[in-house]
Amino acid sequence: MGVLDRVREPRDLRGLTGEELDTLAQEIRDVIVTTVSRTSGHLGPNLGVVELTLAVHRVFDSPSDPIVFDTGHQSYVHKLLTGRIDRFDTIRSRGGMSGYPSRAESPHDWVENSHASTALSYADGMAKAFAVRGERHRTAVAVVGDGALTGGMAWEALNNIAGGPQTGSHARSLVMVVNDNGRSYSPTVGGLAEHLAALRTDPRYEQALDLVKRTLNRMPVVGTPTYDALHGLKKGLKDLLAPQGMFEDLGLKYIGPVDGHDRGAVEQALIQAKKFGGPVIVHCITRKGNGYDAALRDEIDHMHSPSAFDPITGEPVASPKRTLTHVFKESLVDAGHARPDIVAITAAMLFPTGLEAFARHFPERCFDVGIAEQHATTSAAGMAMMGLHPVVAVYATFLNRAFDQLLMDCALHGAGVTFVLDRAGITGPDGASHHGMWDMSVLQVIPGLRLAAPRDAARLTEQLGEALDVDDAPTVVRFPGKESAEVEIAALERIGTCDILARDGDDVLLVAVGTMAGAALDAARGLQAHGVGVTVVDPRWVKPIDTALVDLARGYRAVVTVEDNSRAGGVGVSLAQTLRDHDVTVPVHPFGIPHRFIDQGKRGEILDELGLSGQSLAREVTGLVAALDSENSQTAAV
Repeated sequence: MGVLDRVREPRDLRGLTGEELDTLAQEIRDVIVTTVSRTSGHLGPNLGVVELTLAVHRVFDSPSDPIVFDTGHQSYVHKLLTGRIDRFDTIRSRGGMSGYPSRAESPHDWVENSHASTALSYADGMAKAFAVRGERHRTAVAVVGDGALTGGMAWEALNNIAGGPQTGSHARSLVMVVNDNGRSYSPTVGGLAEHLAALRTDPRYEQALDLVKRTLNRMPVVGTPTYDALHGLKKGLKDLLAPQGMFEDLGLKYIGPVDGHDRGAVEQALIQAKKFGGPVIVHCITRKGNGYDAALRDEIDHMHSPSAFDPITGEPVASPKRTLTHVFKESLVDAGHARPDIVAITAAMLFPTGLEAFARHFPERCFDVGIAEQHATTSAAGMAMMGLHPVVAVYATFLNRAFDQLLMDCALHGAGVTFVLDRAGITGPDGASHHGMWDMSVLQVIPGLRLAAPRDAARLTEQLGEALDVDDAPTVVRFPGKESAEVEIAALERIGTCDILARDGDDVLLVAVGTMAGAALDAARGLQAHGVGVTVVDPRWVKPIDTALVDLARGYRAVVTVEDNSRAGGVGVSLAQTLRDHDVTVPVHPFGIPHRFIDQGKRGEILDELGLSGQSLAREVTGLVAALDSENSQTAAV
């Protein structure tokens, strides 16, 4: 039996010897590498926090002391230490464990935190609650990746935390562990990142770590004398340790830098921070992918989130398929060559969104602003005002964070900014927080905005070009990036901006949104086999709705819409309203994602379960037509 098999809850760690803890760290890395090689998932971030997480759980009393991870994808080690080893091989699968903290899985998971830069605010609120309730024995702990500190919300939290009481009966017992690995996905960007990078690369860095370690190990007491030394040894190292001076100016206690892979040093730092009883930052230097050579050799993102791979070599087990993300990548580079006014912006997602090729060709025209979607959006508006055409590439779920900026800073000013939303619709194993199922609902309320949903690679290139030609309003192009680019669906004809994909009778007008066109065509074949006349149309641009689609709808008994977006406020609802506005009384039946959060799983299996496969749609629409026939028969009889 290995050491990991004996750990069922965090308190089991406290009786282990140093040698057993070292063995445990290796066993944890082995389990993570072996599991993720089969399931895919977040590898590099978790390999980098093994010793850090062990130290956190040995010093703090979870779940009484809540531990909040920012972002949640660095919580695999935490899961293994909190009784979930037996189910770990199900991670990110349908019905299995989440790849993020999950309150349904364990009382040790307080926050289902998979969007960045929020942990400090959660922990601040928890610490305030402890102070108000007089629970001074409890400490809130936030484990924050340095990439998350590029987000504005984290700095709002830091400003507020620093402004609160630091001592006395109202002090907030809050420990902020900065996991400084220099990366979010790719290398972290921005002023703070440059400060931290300067620290890591300074030739005196190892000397500084050693001095902090020796100082921590001989600290018998806590209080002012401790922090005169540890706040981080300011007499001799203040000029060297840029982050210390910055946090000191905010009025926050600072311990570090600490070698995040030296479990003993991290434990001592955390013990001192816990004893202080107020807000303290513990700055830990780690290496993403630590302990696995293949991850360390990966210069792009240290195997941040690989697909299935050979655990021995680290090589993928299958050749990567050409996806819609690849198509966008190539199309934007082509557009960049043709138009010098095009610039690209992303929020720490350069490689995942495919912008790295644009950055390689046009480095002076590509901007990675870090995990700062709000800033990215308003900065893009400023660029547009000065005659550029910015392309903001983010995951669909992350655009939620910049809604106000898109509404008030882009749309209100008529700024010609194109937003490209990768991972739109059902995205798969990352679960509820990452499904891009809200964008076509949220964006409906923005005046003037134009929204495209390409059904395949050819339409993606075509509609991206159309979006780039709009200079008086924001445009959005959305698609599920991991979908294959090999499937192409040709149109029979184009009416207005809409493509007719199939035409056989006038019972049902089946409106297929984006990549749901394949399922709609499958449904049409099933309907035709049952004698139901159906026309399949791809509107291409779903906002605003083309009047050609309105005119087309007049000639059918029913309109059915199919979208991989929430039915609440989605394209189907918008089309129904538009038809009513034009006095078209044909009933509209929207099919889409139910108005609830959806767990993880493969895209295909989730769509099947939601009734969005061709077979399910054919069955449902056949029932709708039968109901119409019955209603007409009853009316005729009367």
